[in-house]
Amino acid sequence: MNAIRHPIKRSLVFFLVPDFTMVAFATALDPLRIANRMLGYEAYKWRLASIDGKAVPASNGVECAVNTSLDEERKKMAGPERPSMVIVCTGINVETYTNKSVFAWLREEYNRGVAVGGLCTGAYVLANAGLLSNKRCAIHWENLPGFAEAFPKANVYADLFEVDQNIYTCAGGTAALDMMLKLIGDDFDDNLVNRICEQVLTDRVRSPTDRQRLPLRARLGVQNSKVLTIIELMEANLSEPLSLIEIADHVGLSRRQIERLFRTEMGRSPARYYLEIRLDRARHLLIQSSMPVVEVAVACGFVSASHFSKCYRELYARSPQQERIDRKQLIAA
Repeated sequence: MNAIRHPIKRSLVFFLVPDFTMVAFATALDPLRIANRMLGYEAYKWRLASIDGKAVPASNGVECAVNTSLDEERKKMAGPERPSMVIVCTGINVETYTNKSVFAWLREEYNRGVAVGGLCTGAYVLANAGLLSNKRCAIHWENLPGFAEAFPKANVYADLFEVDQNIYTCAGGTAALDMMLKLIGDDFDDNLVNRICEQVLTDRVRSPTDRQRLPLRARLGVQNSKVLTIIELMEANLSEPLSLIEIADHVGLSRRQIERLFRTEMGRSPARYYLEIRLDRARHLLIQSSMPVVEVAVACGFVSASHFSKCYRELYARSPQQERIDRKQLIAA
């Protein structure tokens, strides 16, 4: 009797960029392995690729061997080994990654109907390849400010993952698991997804719009609902800061009540807290983007570069310019 031949659902290429995040890569790959095991046949097949076919170091220092190079992948595009999906795996220092050959290859794959995805900070590579204009995408919360400034045409969200037509992006970490479980569920059914969840000891598939970060209440250890509302207002208005009077009107408290609440709950004045979260955003922009310091100042609600530099130095004990120099030296090392 002839054995039953089951069709391949998807063939994937995981393209590894130096300093890729291992946890995102592993949680994207292993659900495919488990799906094959549960199904009893190879519904998913994959190979790993790098620019030159050599092993690629992850951000944790572990080197990962690959199967093919970029040149080999380009040759496979027109043949039977063309993948149905390409996933770019990145991590730290992605802002400095530039390779026109990789960008061109991703565009070619996409134009041939191949789904293209990015894990963790992979949206940077997809955006540089010109694939995210007017597309919904997700990226790790830490990289979102710099990405939004660098690629204003991309519709970036602080979601766990986004699927926009044939573009798949996720915020990294365990969000890669959620994205791949969504893909497997679309290919098969919830029963298979639930069995995979049992294997990896997770109780559910999170929705795309679940929070990346802990809720403010848990992250800050604050219970007062008024304070949490005020902080959410502040975080939503960094480039054009609200006055304390505007905030007071919005939450139905007096300025004096807000001052007293912040002293009790946050150990500082509301003005000081607002300044600190604006400077925190500025620090991310300095590290992640090449924006001039004056533009970073404006994006974070400062009326002048000199005032911004003064406040930055007071909080971080170095100037914005030195922050950027230190970052470049760290990357070079």
